[in-house]
Amino acid sequence: MQGAGAERTPKRPRRAGSPGTQADTPSAVAGDVSPTPSLHPDHRTWDPEQVCAFLKRGGFEDPALLDRVREKKITGSLLPYLDESHFEKLGVGSLWERKKLLSSVQQLSQTPVHGVKVINDPIHGHIELHPLLIRIIDTPQFQRLRYVKQLGGTYYVFPGASHNRFEHSLGVSYLAGCLVRALSEKQPELMISERDSLCVQIAGLCHDLGHGPFSHMFDGRFIPLARQGLKWKHEQGSVDMFEHLINSNGLRAVMEQYGLVPEEDICFIKELIAGPPESSTKDLWAYKGRPVEKSFLYEIVANKRNGIDVDKWDYFARDCHHLGIQNSFDHKRFIQFARVCKVDKMLHICTRNKEVGNLYEMFHTRICLYRRAYQHKVGNLIDIMISEAFLKADKYIKIPGSEGKKCRISTAIDDMEAFTKLTDNIFLEILHSTDPNLGEAREILKKIECRNLYKYVGETQPEKGSEINREDYEGLPGEIAKAKPKPDLMPLVKPLTAEDFIVDVVIMDYGMEDKNPIDNVYFYCKSNFNQAVKISKDQVSQLLPDKFKEQHIRVYCKKTDEESLYAAQQYFVNWCADKGFNKPQDGDVIAPLITPLKPDWNCQKSAQSPATPQETSKARQRLFNDGLM
Repeated sequence: MQGAGAERTPKRPRRAGSPGTQADTPSAVAGDVSPTPSLHPDHRTWDPEQVCAFLKRGGFEDPALLDRVREKKITGSLLPYLDESHFEKLGVGSLWERKKLLSSVQQLSQTPVHGVKVINDPIHGHIELHPLLIRIIDTPQFQRLRYVKQLGGTYYVFPGASHNRFEHSLGVSYLAGCLVRALSEKQPELMISERDSLCVQIAGLCHDLGHGPFSHMFDGRFIPLARQGLKWKHEQGSVDMFEHLINSNGLRAVMEQYGLVPEEDICFIKELIAGPPESSTKDLWAYKGRPVEKSFLYEIVANKRNGIDVDKWDYFARDCHHLGIQNSFDHKRFIQFARVCKVDKMLHICTRNKEVGNLYEMFHTRICLYRRAYQHKVGNLIDIMISEAFLKADKYIKIPGSEGKKCRISTAIDDMEAFTKLTDNIFLEILHSTDPNLGEAREILKKIECRNLYKYVGETQPEKGSEINREDYEGLPGEIAKAKPKPDLMPLVKPLTAEDFIVDVVIMDYGMEDKNPIDNVYFYCKSNFNQAVKISKDQVSQLLPDKFKEQHIRVYCKKTDEESLYAAQQYFVNWCADKGFNKPQDGDVIAPLITPLKPDWNCQKSAQSPATPQETSKARQRLFNDGLM
C-alpha cells in the first residue's frame, strides 16, 4: 500500500492514462470495473475463468453467458477482438447489452500494447505500428521491398524518385489504420473489432509484396513477353508471397496471440489485397473472409468499386514529394468526412456531397502524375530497354528456389523462395557479369548507364473509335516499316525495317478505363447523414471532362544516328496520315513535306500551323544535301 508520503517520492506512479506512461492495469470499464487481485494486470494472460470474473464485475452475470465463455474457451487475449459474430454465439441479444460489452472490451484494447514501435516517416510523420505488423516487417519477404524501386525506370528521369516499395507499404498500413479507426469512432454501431482493424492494416502493409524488379515494369512489360498467355499481376504475387511469409516465419501462432483467427483472417487479408475470385457472380456476396455486413472494409486498401483507397493516398503524397510535383489532394480531409451508409443491403464508405469537387481533383492529380512521371516518354523507354535486357538474360539466370530448384527471372513468380531473392539487384548482377551468355543483355544495360538510349521518334493519338486493340500491338512496328514515303516525294529516305522500331501504346485514364469513377461514389448530405446519394457530373460543373480515357502511341527508333532518326520520323508521320490519327505535335517540323498532303491536318489554323513554302524548301534542300554527303 502507498502511504501519504508516497506522493512525495520522485518515482511515484502516474495516474492511469497520463501522457507518456503505460497503465499498470487495464483501464476501468463499463460498470466501474477494476481487475481484482486474482486478475493479472495483463488481460492477455487471462484464462476463461478470469474472463468470467471480469464480465461479472462488468454486470454480465447471466450464467448461460458465462457457461458459453467457458465452452468457447474465450481467453483474455481474444477479448479486444470480439465482434458481432462472437456476440451472437455468446447469446448477447439486445443492442444495449452488445454496446455495453463492446465498451468494456474496447477499454481493454486501449491499454498500451507492448512492442508498439514508432517510425518517423517523411510523409506522415511519427507513426505507430502494432507489434504484429513489426513481426511481419522483420521478415526476409518484407525486407525484400527495400530493394524494389517504387517508380522503376522513372528514377533515371527524376533523380529524387529513389524511394522503394518498403516505405510506401508502411504508409498504406498507417493510413488504413487511420481510416478504419475514424469510422469505428464515428460509428460504433458498425461493430468494427480490433481484429478487423488489425487485418486491414496487415493488408495495407502486404498489398505490394508481389512486385518484381522495377515494380510495374516487371508485371506490365516483362512477364507478358516472357510468359505469353499467362495472366499474372503483382496482386497475385502479393497473395502468394503473403502466404509464404506467414508459413516460413511461423506467424500463425503469433497471429493467434494477438487475437486473430488464421483460418478466417488470412483469407480475409488476401481478399482485401486481391479482391474476390474472378469466378464469383455479381449477384452473390463473393467474399469469404467477412460477411456482407462488413462490406465497407473491402473499400479501404484496394477499392475495386471506385478506386478511392489508402493505397492511392499514400502514393500520391509520397511520389509527389520525391518527384518534386505538387499534390493537391488532402487525404486527411477525406478521412474527416468519411461515413458508412447502407445502399441496397450493402454498406459503403461515403463522403459529404460538398467533397465531390475534391474527388474530381484527386483523379485529376492521378492523371497529371501519369502524364508527367509514371508514363514519361523517357522513363517508359528505359523500362522497355530493361525489359528487353531481362528477356535476353532470362534463360541464363539461375535463382535458387525451394527444394534445390533453379528458377529463371520469368519463372521465379511460381516459387516464392526464389521470388524473395529477385529484386532490382538483378540489374547490377547482369551489368557486372562476365558471362558471355549475358553479353547482349549487358550491352543494353550499359547503354542505359551511359545514357545512350534509343531515340524518341514521336507521339500521336487515335480518334475515339479508332483506338488500337491490344491484340494488334505486336504488328505495329511492321505497319510503320511499310509506311515509307513515296519515292517521288522523298527518294533518299534511308530504308528501315520493323526491327528498327519500338511502339509503346500508353493508356491514360481515371482508373476505370472509359468510365467516370465518381459515378460509383456515394455521398451523404448535411440534412441526413445516413442517406446515400449519387451525384452526376452535370450536377458538379460544366467544365469537367467528357472523356475519361485516351490512348497515346509513342514510337522509338533503335538506330541512333541522325540519318536513321530522320528517316524514322518520315515513316512515322506518313503512317499517322495513312491511319487517320492526329497529327503529331511536331509533325510540321519533322516532316514538312508530308503534313501538307493530309487535308484534315490543315483545315483549321492551330498553334501548330502548316509549314510555310520557305520551310518546305529548306527541308527539301536539307534532304538532298544529306543524301549527297
